[in-house]
Amino acid sequence: MAVKVLVVDDSGFFRRRVSEILSADPNIQVVGTATNGKEAIDQALALKPDVITMDYEMPMMDGITAVRHIMQRCPTPVLMFSSLTHEGARVTLDALDAGAVDFLPKNFEDISRNPEKVKQLLCEKILSISRSNRRASAYSAPAHVAAPAPTPTPAPSSIGSYGNSAPARPAPTPIPAPTRTHAPASSGPSSPAPKRKNYKLVAIGTSTGGPVALQRVLTQLPASFPAPIVLVQHMPAAFTKAFAERLDKLCRIHVKEAEDGDILRPGLALLAPGGKQMMIDGRGAVKILPGDERLNYKPCVDITFGSAAKSYGDKVLAVVLTGMGADGREGARLLKQGGSSIWAQDEASCVIYGMPMAIVKAELADAVYSLDDIGKHLVEACI
Repeated sequence: MAVKVLVVDDSGFFRRRVSEILSADPNIQVVGTATNGKEAIDQALALKPDVITMDYEMPMMDGITAVRHIMQRCPTPVLMFSSLTHEGARVTLDALDAGAVDFLPKNFEDISRNPEKVKQLLCEKILSISRSNRRASAYSAPAHVAAPAPTPTPAPSSIGSYGNSAPARPAPTPIPAPTRTHAPASSGPSSPAPKRKNYKLVAIGTSTGGPVALQRVLTQLPASFPAPIVLVQHMPAAFTKAFAERLDKLCRIHVKEAEDGDILRPGLALLAPGGKQMMIDGRGAVKILPGDERLNYKPCVDITFGSAAKSYGDKVLAVVLTGMGADGREGARLLKQGGSSIWAQDEASCVIYGMPMAIVKAELADAVYSLDDIGKHLVEACI
């Protein structure tokens, strides 16, 4: 059965072009269009699409507010279109917080210049997120839909290196509980609580659904968390700085976009920059390398995990969270061979059970935990 899609955008050109691209795929059916957020809500309720593509800036009601309403009333996987700017990144992160599953750059030049590449990417995204866990994709949707949220105050700029005495961190902003519109999926028995070990590094890899998942995990960590952390999230270059700033503002630990030469320190999480690769050497220094065009992912979880295996042996705790594909599996295999520990997020709490499933199927997971348990188990394992 074809995946039913609702296309939402105030630009007639963009609505038509996206509809044409999707309709050319026999596995996709465009069942309707909308020109603003209010129409999107009405159409979502009436047409019950499998996926919604959503613009942000529209008259009457913006895309983020529409996503919040849709997640409250008829949870549906939403693919946001975003501009590749710092402000566009902040807006897209707000949309993901509201319940959107994934995003794509909104670039009119690419659509007109390279239609085959755009068609392939867009159709692949639509088909993939149509199979997403809609309960999990609405994980941060508020319990009550409120008036449109004000534009967030810009987060502080990326922080440089830290001394031994870090400034006090504010308590993190609580993340609303998930809206439960479906019976929880069964994930089988949870793994037992971890045993404490003197880990020298925590490495976390994720993709689709990762921004919200990382936020939920890292806000549970205290400022005194004793292990350095490296984060690999599949994101464009324009997005990772804004994402690091957001996490730094919300968390008790410090978070920054990694730069070449950064030193790993307890209580500091370094986010791999988009479009590049992040490696760790035996001295605890970070190396940022150009993105290799032969690799599908820039940054790539396998690259970072592999370098951690070489540098830290059995002293790494690696966590693989929600995401499409299998990035992280081969790096986790190297870590496992060296005696390090591997955790995977469980299926029920994943937006896309791809990357963690690859870990579990390869029999590399020492433990499988729900998203809400991973943060507290990191504390138990490392403190």
